[in-house]
Amino acid sequence: MWTVQYDEFGAPEVLHLGEAETPSTPAGQIRVRVRAAGVSPVDGALRSGRTPMSAQLVLPHIPGVDAAGVVDEVGAGVDGVAVGDEVFGLVDIAKLGGASAEFALLPMWARKPAAMTWPQAGAAGTSVETATRALDLLDLKPGMTLLVDGAAGGVGSVVVQLAAARGVSVVGTARPGNHDFVARLGATPVAYGPGLPDRIARLVPTRVDRALDVAGAGSLAELVGLTGDPGAVVTLADFGASEHGVRLTMGAIAGEPDGRDGLEAAAELFEQGRFEVPVEAVFPFAAAADAHAALEGGSRRGKLVLGDEL
Repeated sequence: MWTVQYDEFGAPEVLHLGEAETPSTPAGQIRVRVRAAGVSPVDGALRSGRTPMSAQLVLPHIPGVDAAGVVDEVGAGVDGVAVGDEVFGLVDIAKLGGASAEFALLPMWARKPAAMTWPQAGAAGTSVETATRALDLLDLKPGMTLLVDGAAGGVGSVVVQLAAARGVSVVGTARPGNHDFVARLGATPVAYGPGLPDRIARLVPTRVDRALDVAGAGSLAELVGLTGDPGAVVTLADFGASEHGVRLTMGAIAGEPDGRDGLEAAAELFEQGRFEVPVEAVFPFAAAADAHAALEGGSRRGKLVLGDEL
């Protein structure tokens, strides 16, 4: 099968098209012919070699943890899905990749709504699983107020919508150019950066109930101050969380329960017109290096995706 891969760690230019053996389908998983694959920050960190997790990779490595495609083979013990079905989901997180190829194995998936484009489906898996897991950890109840620090990116934009669907009032930080986007998703936008507590105080008459750090930009002390409780704050990206008494969630890779139930729930919300998957740009698989270069370009609205067809 064809693959996107890298044979050494480095800049985006190390990515190229290659070949690998088509994987057989183990029990409990499905194999899909990939139509689209998301590009996540973790993919860039692994490729560059700047994260300790890079040492776990066997080169050449196929990046990507999100995939959407047509079921090609069903493993033993799998029910409720058949060859020819259109699905989206995640690869085995422990393998840290494998989605950006002609075929991918998915242990976690949901049906793709007919109206969902392939790029949207390819972008959805990790963002939905991560958002669901984080919201569950925060034990949100209808009527609570949630502050999302980093609300416009691939994960933050999904968190906002799924939290709103739970009856939660959401305040989301973003740069001013993304405020209209964040508001459309269902959050009250606010500028991020120094002085955040004062800006939040003008928006929220009572204390913020919960806070989720998506950006990892050093805001944990402020978020703890806003909630009054380190246990009311969860971070997805700040590895100094323990210094503030805050929980860092890393999902299945850290042995935590995953948010796989959120995939089907998000698909249902999509069909009801209550959820969208923001996609900033779609790159051909052959231009994976360009996608990774864009990934390192900073703030985005939604996710970057590899896929040769819209």
